[in-house]
Amino acid sequence: MAKDIAGYVKLQVKGGQANPAPPIGPALGSKGLNIMEFCKQFNARTQDKMGMVVPVVITYFTDKSFEFQLKTPPAAIMLLEASKVKTGSAEPNRKKVGTVTWDQVKTIAETKMPDLNCFTVDSAMKMIAGTAQNMGITITGNAPF
Repeated sequence: MAKDIAGYVKLQVKGGQANPAPPIGPALGSKGLNIMEFCKQFNARTQDKMGMVVPVVITYFTDKSFEFQLKTPPAAIMLLEASKVKTGSAEPNRKKVGTVTWDQVKTIAETKMPDLNCFTVDSAMKMIAGTAQNMGITITGNAPF
């Protein structure tokens, strides 16, 4: 028989580095969930994504058990890694901080496809390009679409 869902908790945690300190401890502790069990399971499932920010959606049930689903890293984080800059621009319309190529945008879009609300890689690339523009990152080359 299916369990009754009590709610959801959305967090962004660095892969392989979950610990009971904030933000995980207070978010799960207030729901009465086993914090250490989540940390152990999360760290085991994100060993390959060590240090990358990984969004996670935790579904908790009325019997205080839980399950969680990992998402792909945020597009902004992936764009920062691709352009090799630390942060986006404070004034993206005036000051550009980095550049990426359309090939890099395509690989990011293909990685993010399961979590985006689009059906083609071209539309996913346009979404990633918009994120890059809002961060002050310039895309070099000709758009493939």
